[in-house]
Amino acid sequence: MTLRLLAVHAHPDDESSKGAATLARYAAEGVDVLVATCTGGERGDVLNPRMDRPGVLENLAEIRRAEMAAAAEILGVRQRFLGFVDSGMPGRGEPLPADCFAALPLSVAAAPLVALIREFRPHVVVTYDETGGYPHPDHIRTHEVAVEAFEAAGDGEGLPEAGEPWQPRKLYYLAQFSKAWFQTLHDAMTGRGVDSLLGQVLDEWPDTAPSLTITTRVRCAEYFATRDRAALAHATQVDPDHPMFAHPRDLEREVWPTEDYQLARSVVDQDLPEDDLFAGLR
Repeated sequence: MTLRLLAVHAHPDDESSKGAATLARYAAEGVDVLVATCTGGERGDVLNPRMDRPGVLENLAEIRRAEMAAAAEILGVRQRFLGFVDSGMPGRGEPLPADCFAALPLSVAAAPLVALIREFRPHVVVTYDETGGYPHPDHIRTHEVAVEAFEAAGDGEGLPEAGEPWQPRKLYYLAQFSKAWFQTLHDAMTGRGVDSLLGQVLDEWPDTAPSLTITTRVRCAEYFATRDRAALAHATQVDPDHPMFAHPRDLEREVWPTEDYQLARSVVDQDLPEDDLFAGLR
């Protein structure tokens, strides 16, 4: 049996900054891995100063698709856009754009993912927790859509036009970049006399940041370099000078060699904690 993993993300680049080493590991082991990207990132900004030049922002949607294709090739995974329009990041009190992903009714926003699940037939689905990981409206809606589709895809009574029902076995929430992760790396660096830029991240850590209960730690340290290459392929979104790239990777492999998850739904028996998203399915 070929195991199948579906990772549901909001924008191009999210798959390479959240759980990418896990995807690369499983793809290398023969798992069929598919990334579903809800929007094209059309309303994003150019976050890498090196790419902030004429013609980039004006053609951002096309450029981000090319970046996504390059990152998927690096990770060794397949990828599908669900076709929704980026919601942007409205300021406090500003309305969402009328045509955007986050403004659509949940049933409408979830329908393409239900169809994709029934077509791809994944055993495991990975996405964000209810906070979205951070409060971007597309990340929060991605969580809502993934949970809705996880439940609806196996319902033989609904959406007959979306194909034969298929019930994924397990749903996980990503738990990367926790405060504990930043603190562990920062302490390891300062303890060994290595300058750390992560202190500024910890100093600005919001009190409202989610803290998930980790149920599953996937060892994937040998794929951290692949993760980094995939992230840097999103050149408009990833600044190589960001603190995330400033810590020694050998040190990260030593003190935190996993990517972490919370098991949110399961239709199979499980014995927690786990070290494999496919525990109970192999």
